[in-house]
Amino acid sequence: MTRVKVCGLSEIEHVVAAADGAANFVGFVFAESRRRVTPDKARELVEAVRRRESRPQTVGVFAGFPATEVNMVVDHCGLDRVQLSGDESWEFCAQITRPIIKTLHVSPQSTGGAVLRVMEEGRRRLKNTDIVFLLDARVGTASGGTGQTFDWTLAKEVAARFPVVVAGGLTPLNVAELIHEAHPWGVDVSSGVETAGIKDEAKIRSFIEAVRRAESSAR
Repeated sequence: MTRVKVCGLSEIEHVVAAADGAANFVGFVFAESRRRVTPDKARELVEAVRRRESRPQTVGVFAGFPATEVNMVVDHCGLDRVQLSGDESWEFCAQITRPIIKTLHVSPQSTGGAVLRVMEEGRRRLKNTDIVFLLDARVGTASGGTGQTFDWTLAKEVAARFPVVVAGGLTPLNVAELIHEAHPWGVDVSSGVETAGIKDEAKIRSFIEAVRRAESSAR
């Protein structure tokens, strides 16, 4: 099964659309972003998720925070996972008290071999940590949510070796192509389910449905 993460959520109706559509993860951004939420708002959204029959895991997205502050926010909000989207060291990752989604930013110069070496080192250094890697396009200093794709050939090479989530420029119209080409463990969407910069409930449902149809046609 291809896991679906809908990220950058900030309103209850959008969280409900993702949860009721059977998303596997919902993400709340604490890093610098137009989608940024406060810890109190995120706690409210987490509580809304918990009331749904189909309960996705809740993920907090951080970059540039001290590890102690990450853990405090996670505890306050009751989050299930932490997504680290900056240039955090493995020593930093080891201080986090929740399972981790570690973002690796991919540039046009990146190679599958180089990305795999980073992942192998992370697995070795964090052998007692529940960690999944996420690949996203590097665009300037942004930590994600830019709507830019990267070379999916690289994603295919990496996904053949490790469970990996692919982000960057995914939409209801192109996610099936990615699934058929790269067979990732999971997919992550944010700007691809927005209209005029605001999450769109119909697009959230459409994205999840497109993932499930792609899985069915690949069987």
